[in-house]
Parts: sequence; structure tokens; C-alpha cells
Amino acid sequence: MAKTDIARRVYNHTWKLDPIVRSLIDTDFYKLLMLQMIWKLYPDVNATFSLINRTKRVLLAEEIDEGELREQLDHARSLRLSKKEMIWLAGNSFYGRAQIFEPEFLAWLSHFQLPEYELSKRDGQYVLDFHGSWKDTTMWEIPALAIVNELRSRSAMKALGPFTLDVLYARAKARMWEKVEQLRQLPGLRISDFGTRRRHSFLWQRWCVEALKEGIGPAFTGTSNVLLAMDSDLEAVGTNAHELPMVAAALAATDKELRNAPYKVLRDWNKLYGGNLLIVLPDAFGTAAFLRDAPEWVADWTGFRPDSAPPIEGGEKIIEWWKKMGRDPRQKLLIFSDGLDVDAIIDTYKHFEGRVRMSFGWGTNLTNDFVGCAPTEISGLNPISIVCKVSDANGRPAVKLSDNPQKATGDPAEVQRYLKFFGTEDRVDQAVLV
Repeated sequence: MAKTDIARRVYNHTWKLDPIVRSLIDTDFYKLLMLQMIWKLYPDVNATFSLINRTKRVLLAEEIDEGELREQLDHARSLRLSKKEMIWLAGNSFYGRAQIFEPEFLAWLSHFQLPEYELSKRDGQYVLDFHGSWKDTTMWEIPALAIVNELRSRSAMKALGPFTLDVLYARAKARMWEKVEQLRQLPGLRISDFGTRRRHSFLWQRWCVEALKEGIGPAFTGTSNVLLAMDSDLEAVGTNAHELPMVAAALAATDKELRNAPYKVLRDWNKLYGGNLLIVLPDAFGTAAFLRDAPEWVADWTGFRPDSAPPIEGGEKIIEWWKKMGRDPRQKLLIFSDGLDVDAIIDTYKHFEGRVRMSFGWGTNLTNDFVGCAPTEISGLNPISIVCKVSDANGRPAVKLSDNPQKATGDPAEVQRYLKFFGTEDRVDQAVLV
């Protein structure tokens, strides 16, 4: 792939040359896997997704032009899957499985269009909601986040001249390569790109992916971005996310159904996928509550992704649980992915080396680390913590508790109800930076 002069492209780019979202598969792989499950098992469920800026000091409606935001959202709605993309999805092997996507699902997907959106402003923030069928609205999560993040980056760089941009990207590239050189020192490392949702830009994410591919070779196991996986001949990686138990819990009619919600969606997942895709995301309502009530068959799954607890503490709790369940942690997999940068990756790797199989999903600190790279201070280049979460299902409020109270989402009264139901054990209050 020819290397792009990003600084020159940014300085000279036009809207048509560089739309922020270029394809419906410019998204995370787990969205397509979950979409097939939703399409097959939950076709009649409605769900609303809502943008949430957890970095409240940053007033997005003052940094991003509303007209530009609407243009990019409207452009994303115009996209359809291309013939090349459909052939690749149908013919490629994922996680060692051929034809992971059913022909009927792909036929439906070939006509897919992102649904309408609702956009307004409140107290300096954008209120961005997507209402409709769950199988439609779920696909807005990643493009909505990518659009907001890149528009913020573009706004911050509008006043920079070509030489300043050159220096900015040269420094960011040098910093990135220093990280690559550190990662080379970890034998047997397995790391993948998880940086789509809060990337600086598409072009920068693509550069980072190509740099990792060359810089650490086989240690780079793939990217969650489906378009980049296709274009760069990489593995598309990712399994499932919090929205599955959040929706199942919102739909629960009884306390028994609420307690069983996290395990119900795992059973549904296993019906469709199994094998190497059996990765548990335990923290939607707190990892301690999940492990306390988990059926024994959960211990037979391939591994866990501790997403919001500190990586070492969270990993230790899961290893302890595996041992309690009579499983050998050395045969299991822990995937670490929450706010990681090189120091955390190295510390976690060294702590667990030889005790468990490990993999790392490197997100925002891979694809949006520009702090201090500009010749003058530009706060708009500092990454922020924004998410696009399911906020209701069939008109009932959806909640995420997380192992970190700062990451909880949902109606405050419902959050308190869930806390009383699931408990507050082992929740660690940490500042959320990305």
C-alpha cells in the first residue's frame, strides 16, 4: 500500500476526497458479529443509541461545527456495501471459520442503510440519538464516534500551516515508533488495533496499522477495523460488547431474568459462534457479580476480556475464579483492552507472563496520541472519552454499571436499582481519560 503524506493531505484535503467514514465496514468487527446475532435472534427489538461525552469539560458543540457534523452523518447514511466488500465478507475466514456470516444475513446486509438520527445542542454538548430497530441502530455506534472525534481533530488543526502540520505528524510518528521499539522487547506478545472509535482520523489509524504490521511483525495479530483488515490483508478481530447484556437486562420482566441476562446472551452467542469466539466480557454489571452467579459452563469458554477494572487486579480475580472452578489458567486467555498504553502493556505482560495466555487490544493511545506533538499547545488534539451506548430497549432504560463507577451509563434511578440488585463489590473509582 502506498504511504500517504498525511500532513499534506490534511492541509489540502477536500470533503469529497476525505469523508470521515468511507464504508459501512469502516467499523469494528464485533459490530458485524453482534449484528448477525441481533438480526437472527432479536429482530423485533427496538433500541436507542445515544452519544455520551464523559469528558464534560470539553464542550463539543463549541468545538465542532453543526453543519459539518450533519454533512458527515448524512454521508454515512448514504453508504452501502460494495460488491468487493460483500465478496470478502462471504469468502474470507474469520477466527479459523469459513462462512461465519450466513448467506441470508449477507443478503439482508447488502441493502443495509444507517437509519436517521436526531441532533440537537444542550449546555454546550451535542445530543445525538439514534432510534429504531436494534439491528439498524447498533451500526451507528462506531461511525458516530469516529465522525465526532475526527471533526474535533480537524477543527483543532484548521489554523495550522503546512510546516506546522508536518512537524505535528513527524513528532506523532516518532512517538509511535518509540512504542513499537519497546513492544519488540516482549517475546510472544500478541497485540491488535482496537482504535477505530476514538481515532484521530482514518488516515492516521491506517498509518498506525501499517506501522505495527511492519514494526512488530507476527506479534501484531490484526485490527478490529473491518475495512483496514480487508485492505491490509490482516485478521479482523473482535467478539462481543456490553450492549448485548444491557439490552437483555432492559428487557427482563423479573428479577430472575435480570440476574440471568448476562448468561442468556452468552448462550445465544454460543449457538451462533463457539470456538475461538467464546470470549466473556464480564463487567457490564460488575465482574464480581458476574463471577459470583456464573454457571459452571462459563469456565469452559476460551477466555475473558476484563474491560474496566485495572488490568492486573482484574486479571488476578479472573485467574482466581478459574482456579476455584478447577480450570488451569495457563490454558485460558485474558484480553486486556481498557485505556492501554505501552507502559501498562509492558507491566501487565510481565506480571502475567507464563501464568495465562494474553492478548492486548490497543485503542485510543495507539490511534489518537498527539498530546504535546504540536509546536504550540492545542487542547483540541487531546483525546477525550466519548461513547455511544444503548440507552433504551423497547422503551425501557438500559444500564451499564462497569467495574469503574465513572463508566456507568443510564438513568440515575435505574443505575441505583441495578447497584442494589447486583451489588457494588470490587468497583474501583478511576478517572476515565480515554
